[in-house]
Amino acid sequence: MSINRISLLGIPVDICSPENLEQEILELLIKPGTKQIIFLSIWDLLKARHKGDFADAVKNADLVLPISKSIIRGAKYLKKDIPVRYNPFTAVIQILGILDSHYKSIYLLGSNKKTLEKAAHNVHDTFKGLKIVGRYIGYYPKNIEDDIIQAIYKSQPSLVLISDGIKEKNCWAYRRRNRFSSSIFLYYKDAFGIFSERVQRVKESTFEKGHEIWTEIGHNPFKLFLIFPYMKYVLILLAYKLFKK
Repeated sequence: MSINRISLLGIPVDICSPENLEQEILELLIKPGTKQIIFLSIWDLLKARHKGDFADAVKNADLVLPISKSIIRGAKYLKKDIPVRYNPFTAVIQILGILDSHYKSIYLLGSNKKTLEKAAHNVHDTFKGLKIVGRYIGYYPKNIEDDIIQAIYKSQPSLVLISDGIKEKNCWAYRRRNRFSSSIFLYYKDAFGIFSERVQRVKESTFEKGHEIWTEIGHNPFKLFLIFPYMKYVLILLAYKLFKK
């Protein structure tokens, strides 16, 4: 991999321009074993500073793409190389486009039956060269999991796209990494909701300004309390600045 990886508050963040993303994806496809791409928000970064499977998943991920403007500001504040911020939906579309142009395959995991079926239909219609080798709904009973894992293992998709309905989120693939062969795993909660036109994606202009949090607060006012972990993030950055040695 030719990407530049920095450490922000002890958490890895990759610098990968959209122009180089295709090369990175193709290199990941060649790499043996289970691979993982993680979209990292500021809240994820703070969570990853604590011990646990999520922290291990982030630190062992093959590609960590920042999605929060606060991460970019933090890197600037600490005078580190500046990462490229990704809109997760745009990044997923770009990744699917890369796989499509190279006639690769995908497995879809998550959401409910109706949403998943419509999402699969729209993905198939949009990316003609991308083969859907399987799909399964989220919220599945525990006794079905071995069948899902076996299906993914046997079909060896280039990408397993995980959406809502998988409560372990990014940890799902990490905790089962030794049970797969060569796939890339990517979790994006709203993927199937947007593909099925059930969920409206954040406007590009809103995302560029870093105002997507206000959309989230509009849907869930309790997210106003995220101001407290944000303040913690600012204080940790200040501490790193003052005591960087």
